[in-house]
Amino acid sequence: MSRTVVLVDAVRTPFGKAGGMYAGTRADDLMVRAIRGLLDRNPKVEHSAIDDVAIAAATQTGDQGMNIGRSATLLAGLPNTVPGYSIDRWCAGALTAVTTIAGAISFGSNDIAIAGGVEHMGNHPMGELMDPNPRYLAEKIVEQDALAMGATAERLHDRFPSITKERADKYALNSQIKTAKAYEAGLIQRDLIPMAARNAELGWTIATVDEAPRPTTTMDGLAGLKTPFRPAGRVTAGNSSGLNDGATAALLASEDKAKELGLTIKARLVSYAFAGVEPEVMGFGPVPSTIKALKQAGLSIEDIGLFEINEAFAVQVLAFLEHFGIADDDARINPFGGAIAVGHPLASSGVRLMLNLARSFEDHPEVRYGLTTMCIGLGMGGSVIWENPHFNGQVK
Repeated sequence: MSRTVVLVDAVRTPFGKAGGMYAGTRADDLMVRAIRGLLDRNPKVEHSAIDDVAIAAATQTGDQGMNIGRSATLLAGLPNTVPGYSIDRWCAGALTAVTTIAGAISFGSNDIAIAGGVEHMGNHPMGELMDPNPRYLAEKIVEQDALAMGATAERLHDRFPSITKERADKYALNSQIKTAKAYEAGLIQRDLIPMAARNAELGWTIATVDEAPRPTTTMDGLAGLKTPFRPAGRVTAGNSSGLNDGATAALLASEDKAKELGLTIKARLVSYAFAGVEPEVMGFGPVPSTIKALKQAGLSIEDIGLFEINEAFAVQVLAFLEHFGIADDDARINPFGGAIAVGHPLASSGVRLMLNLARSFEDHPEVRYGLTTMCIGLGMGGSVIWENPHFNGQVK
């Protein structure tokens, strides 16, 4: 039994800087707000009809622990009859929550369900409470650099000497510019769920926009930043995503159920794949995962009309583009900007990519297929191919 899976809707909280506007906010409260915001936008969905809830977090302790998939479901006010579970595939947590839920829908176990992710990197610094097995290094299972994401990005620069620091900085600047333009046009705000936040000095506020974007970024400013992962290196805070807090949530259903309930259909899932690479160059992961997803779908890279690539590091995106022969400034790539500007709260980011792609589908009925893809720590990549429900058959 196999059924078509559709993305009905997706939302996210504004993303904050670690230690910034959500310093006094719990991670589970961010997730609860995203779930409630998603359901408020879809009143035709009876809460009791939701078959499952999968929520990702890369650090599953404290306010991101206690099976956040189940606890956030209860805290969001869903009936006790709605189950929930937690997912961990590091940066691709929400992406994996979506594909896992999609598998259950395709198989027929679920009709309609929620997938999402949360990361409060202020409350849970990257690597918190991790205890890597000594065998990793002693038996050379991985190199030392594999355990530091910035160091893996420097290694990717080594592997692709044509990807210079200047080229990475130029890509990063373009991400900031595209994000600023998208904000000016009101394209990002429409899918942000306002979130209450408390500052010790200023008291309560309502977060309505992302905290991280730097619209005044310049090439000169980027050129002067330190390279913390290697002396005279190429990876800086300016051409990398930041440390961020935020949550995302997506509503998925079988196409038949969505039509039965009169729900919107923002994208149809075509195929998905995960792949592994050397942990020391984890940023290359989206290349083999995309090759696998394309093969499963019977498509080629030329069939993809829109791309949402998570900008963990500029070099990672550029390595993907270089492999597939796509220009750095191709208009199909991250038209609303990306994580270098808005931030990358680890396990939540996969749904942000899908949300952006769905919005771009609305603006581009001439595009039939789009791709969401991201690199994953310890040497992996994840890719999902989607079909545009607004496709008019008039391919450019």
